[in-house]
Amino acid sequence: MLLVLGLAAAIWGVGALAGQSRDRRYLVLGVLFGAVIGLNLLLPPANPIRVATGGSAAPWVLLTAFVLLVIGYSWVLNRLRIRSNPEQVAQKPSDAPLFSDSELNRYARHIVLREVGGAGQKALKNSRVLVIGAGGLGAPVLQYLAAAGVGTIGVIDDDIVENANLQRQVIHKDNAIGTPKVFSAQAEMEAQNPFVTVRPYHRRLTEDIAADLFADYDIVMDGTDNFDTRYLANRTCVAAGIPLVSGALSQWEGQLSIFHPAEDAPCYQCIFPQAPAPHLAPSCAQAGVIGPLPGVIGAMMAVETIKLITGAGAPLRGKMLIYDGLYGDNRVISVSPRQDCPICSNEIE
Repeated sequence: MLLVLGLAAAIWGVGALAGQSRDRRYLVLGVLFGAVIGLNLLLPPANPIRVATGGSAAPWVLLTAFVLLVIGYSWVLNRLRIRSNPEQVAQKPSDAPLFSDSELNRYARHIVLREVGGAGQKALKNSRVLVIGAGGLGAPVLQYLAAAGVGTIGVIDDDIVENANLQRQVIHKDNAIGTPKVFSAQAEMEAQNPFVTVRPYHRRLTEDIAADLFADYDIVMDGTDNFDTRYLANRTCVAAGIPLVSGALSQWEGQLSIFHPAEDAPCYQCIFPQAPAPHLAPSCAQAGVIGPLPGVIGAMMAVETIKLITGAGAPLRGKMLIYDGLYGDNRVISVSPRQDCPICSNEIE
């Protein structure tokens, strides 16, 4: 067996020195291994040639299969690289590719999706998304945006991690108790995907910073639990003409929609003209919430955001999805702009 391996190494080395292409050397090695397998199958067990080449075809079959697997994997990786960045073929050798091999491997399941492909993954890498809130909804949203390869992710929240958060805010760990949520989330996101840029803002979203902050982003995601912030985010997004992906939840039920008057969808205030009385919309601390529910709604919000960025499918513009976790029921209802809405009526043509 060592004799054959030595011969294979010699063929590879001499071929390289002679300037033979990699494909031609692979072909010669294939002929060599094929001949060895044939000899071990055809010759009697005691034949000296069969003994000298290992005495059995099994190890050579396994070795050949492994080599073919490596070659096939390299070929697939190269095809993904070309698909993710077709113009790379015409680049100069000194030009850096858009995606490293590690990124191509990481995002391969996206790139092979017909609705995403290389162009969609490139759009994700070039996109900028701001997430308001690093709590129950923000936790899965941030995790999935980072995992998906969204290039720049901002997160604004003025709260710190508390023990009572950990039942549902799964991005935070026990050793992060007492840490600002935005820094705890940043650490987990960067550990998950070092190829993304995370911008933490440890402060409350206020009127004096909202416009300038939103101007740096393409999409805003609202995962807050208070109506003042929701209405502020809505006003600012309408003025900037950018989509607002909004989610809410309580107890066993959650809802989400995309508010974007610039694309003929209503704004948040079209659907909720004024904040309800406190006793009609209690917070999660007051009413309770089942732990996995924020994960369900937050993951759906992340899917809708990826659809907006890549152009895949039909995002939830003009629609609201309502999920009832207690009875396993999903409903999608149509929502329309309100002609007398004080926030977006001027945006409606």
